[in-house]
Amino acid sequence: AFMIPYLVMVILCGIPLLFMEFAIGQYTRLGPVHALAKICPLLKGVGLATVVISFVFSTYYNVLMSWALFYLFNSFGATLPWKSCNNTWNAVGNCSTGFPGNTTHLQSASQQFFDHRLLEKTSGIEEAGGLRWELFGCLLISWVIVYLCIFKGVKSTGKVVYFTAVFPYFILFALLINNVQLPGAKNGILYFVTPVWSKLFEVKVWVNAAAQVFNSIGIAFGSMISMASYNKFNNNILRDALIVSFTNSFTSILAGFVIFSAIGYMAHIHNLPVDNIATDGPGLVFVVYPEVLSTMPVFQLWAPLFFFMLLCLGLDSQFATVEVAVTFIKDEFGPNVLRFLKREELLALAVCVFCFMLGIPHVTKGGIYVFQLMDHYTAVVSLMFLAFFEVVAVCWIFGVPRISFMVKRMLGKTPNIYFRLCWLLLCPMLVLCILIFSIVQYTPVHYGKYTYPVWAEWAGWGISLVSIVWIPLGAIQEIYNNKGSLLQV
Repeated sequence: AFMIPYLVMVILCGIPLLFMEFAIGQYTRLGPVHALAKICPLLKGVGLATVVISFVFSTYYNVLMSWALFYLFNSFGATLPWKSCNNTWNAVGNCSTGFPGNTTHLQSASQQFFDHRLLEKTSGIEEAGGLRWELFGCLLISWVIVYLCIFKGVKSTGKVVYFTAVFPYFILFALLINNVQLPGAKNGILYFVTPVWSKLFEVKVWVNAAAQVFNSIGIAFGSMISMASYNKFNNNILRDALIVSFTNSFTSILAGFVIFSAIGYMAHIHNLPVDNIATDGPGLVFVVYPEVLSTMPVFQLWAPLFFFMLLCLGLDSQFATVEVAVTFIKDEFGPNVLRFLKREELLALAVCVFCFMLGIPHVTKGGIYVFQLMDHYTAVVSLMFLAFFEVVAVCWIFGVPRISFMVKRMLGKTPNIYFRLCWLLLCPMLVLCILIFSIVQYTPVHYGKYTYPVWAEWAGWGISLVSIVWIPLGAIQEIYNNKGSLLQV
């Protein structure tokens, strides 16, 4: 059911909005804050909001990289530690060496490794439980890697991305070739590509599809505007937008085939329906797929390669979001900051250290609950609000004719009717409908069967407001500082 909403969102929102952000960045030669302030002063807060959401995202996203590192380090052994129930962290009476299905109280060995070894999970967000020092070390290593890749700016990041962007394809294709030869793989792939028409009427599916597209492409995070601002004025941004969108979608679908062919194999081994094994969230790559790897021939090769691939994929996203924060500080406070820090490399170091410190709560024993709370209210709730106001600011207030003029100045021709229609009508209405229905059908955040206390939900909305609040504040300041009607402002 996810494939159709995903592809619809890519075609009607992903490609047009990426093209729009490339146009804004390349034409203005400015970062998101100053670019959006220039084209729509009333909603100049949208630019600052994109920087804030990128910063918040970068503080917790690297936790996933620390998990990948932990699994990577545990992959080098005669046996994989999540394969059996004979470990000190296993609850032996509640442990199964395979997937027990949804109808039993048993947990798989890989689930217990994730809960009791990786996380040492507490009973809830109320119980922090102290630091997980191994994860703390992995998080530190993750931030050291990020810093070493970005401290020289866009040029050094670009060189690293040549490897981190290309290498995962070799692993994905190798895994796919291996997986499709396994028994039951066909059933998993059919489960992945077969639409469940009834679920297409569930708003949650469309919200998640939009969030996936925006997160993976980088829309409304400010990173695409920042990167495009370094382009030459007449660079072919239409070609770039199509290449980035197609490559991103191809990668997501390829990864889906890799994951679900393996899930079909596991379902075949344990004689269970595919939907009893399929899951969402971090459990898919840190619980289900490790279990699959443990049953594969030559798992000593596939397991390290898989987790190294996850590390590369995550680093690509992390580079972009951290770069947005560093660029904003340089553009806004450059002379003052550099007078204190002396060198730009120290600014990047300061940002990485600060983000690392803000990520420490996620590597406590109750950190998974903090992570889930942050991810829900940042990557879904805040992002939908922010995407809507960005579309309104650029497509409706600044106007499609002006965007078209900008594109014509750069490329020599106006955008075709598909882009103009998407900018004028389809993108704003789709994002607005998803936003409205997600509010109307709002369900509180949860992690598995755990329900968050009311104070945690309020904290989650506070996290959302950290980025969203700059939009009304920017509008109020602009109205206060300028005379005239609202339209003139």
